[in-house]
Amino acid sequence: MKNFEEKTLSSKTLFEGRVIDLVFEEVSLPNGKTSTREIIKHPGAVAVIPLTNDGKIVMVEQYRKALERTLVEIPAGKLEKGEEPELTARRELEEETGYECETLTHLLSFYTSPGFADEIIHLYVAEGLTLKEDKLELDEDEFVEVMELTLDEAISLIHEKRIYDAKTAYAVQYLQLKKAVESK
Repeated sequence: MKNFEEKTLSSKTLFEGRVIDLVFEEVSLPNGKTSTREIIKHPGAVAVIPLTNDGKIVMVEQYRKALERTLVEIPAGKLEKGEEPELTARRELEEETGYECETLTHLLSFYTSPGFADEIIHLYVAEGLTLKEDKLELDEDEFVEVMELTLDEAISLIHEKRIYDAKTAYAVQYLQLKKAVESK
């Protein structure tokens, strides 16, 4: 097996933000040459597939400024410093949807864009949902509309490009596959 490791020769933080940092690195390549890398540093995030007792998926519609449009997504959010992903998942579920869950199962974790970012998303399934009367408040700059969708409705929203982000598309495909396996 070949060694493709790039060794960092120098590193400079160009920007430190509320959500991300931008780091510029000079690296030594496996062939001995040097190159540069622009890397987004991110604390990580969670995403939750909330399933109601009647099998609907709880999602939120929200405006995404980077895309200048609204998207329908599964609830998700950034890890706070030192916070365990399961705690973040429970908090984000409650903040964004008003639901708390009886069970929270970790499915997998994945990198969103490893070519330039170190963001990792921890994906969970939440079941045994109960709507709280005194739910946590959304972040002050966050505005969402909660919706409950059947799997077929979610698939339609993918075709309509209203569900258009990787974590939510993955969640819908996971549920499709699970349904197909269980029906055999």
